Amino acid sequence: MAWTNILTDLLKVNYPIIQAPMLGVSTPEMAAAVSNEGGLGSLPVGGLSPDATKQLIRTTKSLTNKPFAVNLFAHNIPSYSEDDLEPMRKLLLQLAAKRGYDLNAADLSNFKLYNYLDQIDILIEEKIPVVSFTFGCLDPDSIEALKRNACTLIGTATCVEEALYLQQQDIDIIAVQGIEAGGHRGTFIEDMPLPQIGLFSLLPQIKKAVRIPCVAAGGINSARTMKAAVELGADGVQIGTAFIGTEESQAIPSYKTRLNNAKDTDTALTKAFSGRWARGIRNEMMNEIEQAGIPIPPYPLQNSLTAQFRKLAQQNNDIEYTTLWAGQSAVRTTLTQSKDIIRNLIEGYEAL
Repeated sequence: MAWTNILTDLLKVNYPIIQAPMLGVSTPEMAAAVSNEGGLGSLPVGGLSPDATKQLIRTTKSLTNKPFAVNLFAHNIPSYSEDDLEPMRKLLLQLAAKRGYDLNAADLSNFKLYNYLDQIDILIEEKIPVVSFTFGCLDPDSIEALKRNACTLIGTATCVEEALYLQQQDIDIIAVQGIEAGGHRGTFIEDMPLPQIGLFSLLPQIKKAVRIPCVAAGGINSARTMKAAVELGADGVQIGTAFIGTEESQAIPSYKTRLNNAKDTDTALTKAFSGRWARGIRNEMMNEIEQAGIPIPPYPLQNSLTAQFRKLAQQNNDIEYTTLWAGQSAVRTTLTQSKDIIRNLIEGYEAL
């Protein structure tokens, strides 16, 4: 992979390496560190309020003058009643009491839910150069508004049909997400089974089907996996799990330790935490919700229901009752700074 290519030209970066946006893990400090090293840092703001979105963007800007991406969740908010949530609410209250956490029904009702339409004006106002998104595609008016303001758009696809749809909507770059990837699946075509295609099967198929640049995402954790992705047609790579253990990460200490000791069989796909399929290390909360035999509300309802419980667990460094998002290529590393992850990847790739 030549360091300068169509992707670096579009993103205005030195290296076609993107730090994956990981809500709850990624921070302004992480995004800035990656951008300062010549990659593209990513700031996740999916589902956050406009005020929180603006604050995170401005913090990141204070740490770097290089381009960085802001990542949105392109989801719809489903209609629901409080009665629809009651079975899950009761289960979570029982589990919290069993765990010794002070959780009450008021924490699990009357949610204020946001989606990307609440954030678009802020991204334009802040002159964000790159916007990535997942869980769907932005609406035509938002796409037009962002492009009118010189914004490059990156959409997520987990199958060829989704990639073709993104190309039809005039999206600039496709993040090709293999089933190995940690965190939420970007799947958005609902009338099909969940695509579960490995990156190295999916990437050449999408590359053949579309005319726009493709970024490989899922299982990329080293210079060798970067090189393999490039051999299959990737114009760049997106890397997430490798950054979870860094100093800039919001991950709790026990999460970082667990990740560093993870085996290849430790992760699973689940809807337990958020109502959307996502890959993480299996733990007690995942097992309890999956085995309860009650419906899991769709995203973002389940995500909001479990949020306070997960926050209490994080405050207590408790890995059994919070999300442990991770890909299938969890890597053991002594590198603790995001800038060193990028430098190591670049040096390793050049050595190959």
